[in-house]
Amino acid sequence: MAAFVMGEPLNLKQSGFTLVLGGQRSGKSFFAEQLIEKVGGGIYVATSESHDGEMASRILIHQERRGDLWQTIEEPILLVQTLLSLKGRRKPVLVDCLTLWLTNIMLLNKNIETEIDDLCALAENIDFPVVFVSNEVGQGIIPDNALARQFADWAGKMNQKIATVSDNVIFMTAGISQILK
Repeated sequence: MAAFVMGEPLNLKQSGFTLVLGGQRSGKSFFAEQLIEKVGGGIYVATSESHDGEMASRILIHQERRGDLWQTIEEPILLVQTLLSLKGRRKPVLVDCLTLWLTNIMLLNKNIETEIDDLCALAENIDFPVVFVSNEVGQGIIPDNALARQFADWAGKMNQKIATVSDNVIFMTAGISQILK
């Protein structure tokens, strides 16, 4: 399964991970959706929850953008189990997004390191390509409160670990993709 990033081929293998990183409103979700739509569509695992009107609007924009090429699964917490349940279907999966999933597991006081390690271990145990969307939060100012600093630290660690086990890593800026790996 091949797609192109700025004219270069991007290989979505029959299995394995692709990580699409970027800041808020960088175009990462749209780019990730296009990667999978170019190979015929797939399964969209949405990790967000609608806790207020603004988030509900964001979710609606994502839902309206997806067409008949997508099956949607809403799962804010049990990401590893959800991905394992898709074995054998051999359809590409888009997980949007890892940083919202991280927020959800942090708020539930889950063992974050174990959750991330379990997710990374799937790279060798799945039979379909997975495209992860994640925010790069470490390029701004250092947050002024402990919880926000803890989140930024965990997001950085998570992105590094996922990038290590990914076949492809793409960074988005202003809607422009750059291949990092």
